[in-house]
Amino acid sequence: MNKYSFNQISLKQYILIIFGAQVGIGELSLPHDLAKTAGTDGWISILLGWILSILLSLVIINIMEKTPEYTLFELLSKYFGKWVGKSLFVLWILYAVYGASVVMFSTIHIIKIWVVPDIRNFILMILFIIPIYMITKHGIRVIGLFAEFVFLITLWMPFLLLLALKDGQWLYLFPLGKEGLFPILSTVKSTIFSFLGFELAFMLYPFLKDKKSAYKGIVIANSLSMIIYLIVTVISFIKFAPKEITEYVYPTLNLFKAIRLPFLERFEIIFLSFYLFTLIMAIIPYLYTALLGASQLFGKQDHRNFLRILLFLWILLSFFFLPSSSQITQMGKFWGMAGLYSAFVFPIFLWMYGWIFHFVRKELKQ
Repeated sequence: MNKYSFNQISLKQYILIIFGAQVGIGELSLPHDLAKTAGTDGWISILLGWILSILLSLVIINIMEKTPEYTLFELLSKYFGKWVGKSLFVLWILYAVYGASVVMFSTIHIIKIWVVPDIRNFILMILFIIPIYMITKHGIRVIGLFAEFVFLITLWMPFLLLLALKDGQWLYLFPLGKEGLFPILSTVKSTIFSFLGFELAFMLYPFLKDKKSAYKGIVIANSLSMIIYLIVTVISFIKFAPKEITEYVYPTLNLFKAIRLPFLERFEIIFLSFYLFTLIMAIIPYLYTALLGASQLFGKQDHRNFLRILLFLWILLSFFFLPSSSQITQMGKFWGMAGLYSAFVFPIFLWMYGWIFHFVRKELKQ
């Protein structure tokens, strides 16, 4: 009997959890990041990053399907032994904690800049922590349900950007490849940060009810993210002049600010109000991954005590840590570098090691 049979998620929830983890801060800042290095050819880098993320995602599923009932912690212990496995898993937990923290503090920073500049950080932190605690404490099944809810209530948002196409200049996109091949290829590194989230398949796979659909599911999740990024990026490149877009840290918010309706002003505030659900959904999967990892590391069944400790530390930190825009950017860059190793280098290494491990064991049995 599957030891996770009472805590399983459907294929749809599996897809939307990964999608929710990917489309967070990246949807707001990606056009700016791409324009800085590749100009209006940056949208091509999204396609290349999508292909790369899918290939690595398939590697992760291939690793996990060899031992379908194992979590990453159990897999690392099996491959590397107790102490080395634990050490690698601690690094994974720290990566997940840092990822959740970056999105949390970035969210607070964005809300302070665009909505309530005079409010104290710790107040916003407490307000965000309440729903995060209520959802995360119930485990992966409730997180899956929340992912479905967030997808449904935010589905309209990218398509509303079509209103911003008025007075857009399609000529900004041409000629294609005007910046050259090297800027496009080097900018793929920027897309790595935006596609981070697929590596959570390491932890989600054991909970997936229909494991045969894991390959299909993770391809769909990455493709949904790619579509959203393409819509936001291309519309930003058409609406803003090539040099102008590099002046906006969050071009997507400026797009919504440019939308004028006869019965409504400051439309970006309405957008942010709904987008908060997306940002919370980007935090929770990383947070739960860290909590589940810590529970397994210490042999505990209940992750709620670890959840309370971490959220208390976030509140405490918000009293003293008031990050500036440049610090938020540096935190994001560091997370991108950590993600490069955790989501891109680590799966390839583990796949090669696992292949050798199973081959040697098979030979020894013979």
